[in-house]
Amino acid sequence: MVFVMAQEAELLYRTVPWEESLLQSAGKQAAGPLFEVKKPLLLDGLLSVVHITDEGLSILEPLEVTPTHVVVKVPHLSLFGIIINTLKRLLKSRIKGQILLFLRPPGREEQILDVLLLPKNVLEEEVADKQGTAVHIKTSSDCELVIAHSYSVHCDEGFHIQPESKTFDSSFGPDYPPIFEVFLMTSTETVILKVQDQDGKEVWTRRVPLEESRVPADQWLFSVRTEFIKRVSLPVLNVLLDKLFESEVISESEMTSARTKTRNEGAREVVDAVLNKGAAACRVLINALRELDHLLYEELNSS
Repeated sequence: MVFVMAQEAELLYRTVPWEESLLQSAGKQAAGPLFEVKKPLLLDGLLSVVHITDEGLSILEPLEVTPTHVVVKVPHLSLFGIIINTLKRLLKSRIKGQILLFLRPPGREEQILDVLLLPKNVLEEEVADKQGTAVHIKTSSDCELVIAHSYSVHCDEGFHIQPESKTFDSSFGPDYPPIFEVFLMTSTETVILKVQDQDGKEVWTRRVPLEESRVPADQWLFSVRTEFIKRVSLPVLNVLLDKLFESEVISESEMTSARTKTRNEGAREVVDAVLNKGAAACRVLINALRELDHLLYEELNSS
C-alpha cells in the first residue's frame, strides 16, 4: 500500500474489520486490510478498491490507469480496502508469502511455538505487536503460498502439532492469532520445521534455534510483577507461599512475614524475594502459578 499525497500533509488512518457478508454478496474477497482514511491513493492495477458506507459496498471508478497502478479518489471520510474478484483469485492464487514464528514463555514442561502463514505484504512488526510476551524468532521467512490450498507443519523430532492442517486464506488481522501450534519440551534447543502443501510438497523448511529466543524466567516475572501484585488472589498466594517454602525457595521467616501482610503487600514481598534469588527461583514460582491459577498465568503471559 502506497499513500501518495497531492501536497504535504499528515495522513491519519486506521484498520478496521471487514464485513464478510458484504464481500460475499458482491462475489469478492479481501486482498488486504480495510483502511479508514480520506486521502487520494495509488493502488496496484490488478486490484479493485471497494468503498463502504452505511448504504453498502461499491467499487470506486479509477481516475487514472497506468501499466502498473490505478489512482482513485476517496472524497470523504469512509472505509475502503483492496479486494480482488473471486474468479480472478482462483485463476491467479499463488502469492508471495511469509512464515513467522513466535515462541511463548515456557510452562512447567512444555513450550509452545506459534507458526503463522501470511502474505508477504503484512508487516512483521504489526504481527509481533499482537503476540503478547511471545518472542519473535528471526529466520528467513520467504515462501510461495496458494490461496485456498491446505498446509501442514511437520518436525523431525515428532512433537505434537495442532491442527493437523489448515486452509490458507486472505484474512488480515487485526489480531493475527497462530495458525499452527507446536508443543515443544522446554529443554528443546533446536527444531527443524517444515511446511508442506496439500500434495505433500515442502514449501518451506528451516532449522530453528530456540535457546537464544527464550525469555529468561526472571525477566518474564519482572515484566509481569505489577500485574501479579494487583491480581493474584489471597488463596492462590497462600498456596504459592507453601510451594515456595517446600521447594526451599523462601525461608520459613519469609513465608510467615508475607502472610502477616495485606494481600497486595504480601504479593509484593514474595515476588521481590523470589526475583532477588535468580532465574531458578523464578521458574519455581512461575510453574506453581501456572498450576494453581492457569487463567491468571495465561492473562499475564499475553499482557
